[in-house]
Amino acid sequence: MWDKKGKILSIENLTDQMVSHVLGPTILLRDNSIRIFFSSRNEQNQSYPYYLDVEKDNPLSIKHIEKKPLLELGSLGAFDDDGVMPCSVVRLDDQTVYLYYIGWNRGVTVAYRNAIGLAVSHDGGNHFERMFEGPIIDRHKNELHMAASPCVMKEGDLWHCWYTSGTQWITVNKKTEPVYTIRYAHSDNGIDWVRDGHECMTQLSEYEAFARPTVIKDKELYRMWYNFRSSHDYRDGEGSYQIGYAESNDAKNWVRKDSESGIARSQEGWDSLMQCYPFVIELGHKLLMFYNGNGFGKSGLGFAEYRRGESWQRN
Repeated sequence: MWDKKGKILSIENLTDQMVSHVLGPTILLRDNSIRIFFSSRNEQNQSYPYYLDVEKDNPLSIKHIEKKPLLELGSLGAFDDDGVMPCSVVRLDDQTVYLYYIGWNRGVTVAYRNAIGLAVSHDGGNHFERMFEGPIIDRHKNELHMAASPCVMKEGDLWHCWYTSGTQWITVNKKTEPVYTIRYAHSDNGIDWVRDGHECMTQLSEYEAFARPTVIKDKELYRMWYNFRSSHDYRDGEGSYQIGYAESNDAKNWVRKDSESGIARSQEGWDSLMQCYPFVIELGHKLLMFYNGNGFGKSGLGFAEYRRGESWQRN
């Protein structure tokens, strides 16, 4: 089981732009700290990217909060003109870091659309600039509705990407709601992706939705934690986000083992109604999971710890 360590940070009117939410923790390990990229919302409910640094030995201890957005919103009409949400980082060398992010557009017939963008840092993750003004993964002829929540892993010359892909929009209580799954793509440069529509998850019901995969490789086994929810009453209700777990031998074909996720909503407190947007890293002989709680991160950001043992490391 994961040992919940508590809440690291919540935001309420920290600055004029950082009004609420500590959303979508995305982790970059540094020599003496853990850098947590996240997004916070302004009064217009638009997401901007920031980071905070915490102690490696005690992630509850905050060293620094960067209060200037890492990227501004995209230009008018661009895929990210209404929100930028960090989601995955890949360190190429000491100075070069790729940051994959979700771009947001407000919709008309539906609530919004998402696509995946890429920014790069040339100073070790302190400052970023867009590599392209447009998305690197978006809707296309066989994926009609959205692309979001990438988890990118580089293995030698092969790049993996597990990402959220919209399958349909439905109307629930006169509100449009997205249904999405997790799909797989691969690349030889981290920019141009081969997508054959391969679905990683099997729905247990027609309107079950999956989001925010986070993957580590344990010897020859890929391990994924992710979100799943209903499309009904999921805003802190009965159908709200939970953290699931799956395993794969080839990075593409996955077996759901949600009962082995090792973490569940608390009886009370900041993560009692929802647990969402997990990000798992290996640190020495333990795993750390950073995740959001109630209200899609409005209640804050916390973490849990899992020490490796025979019950977990079976390979």
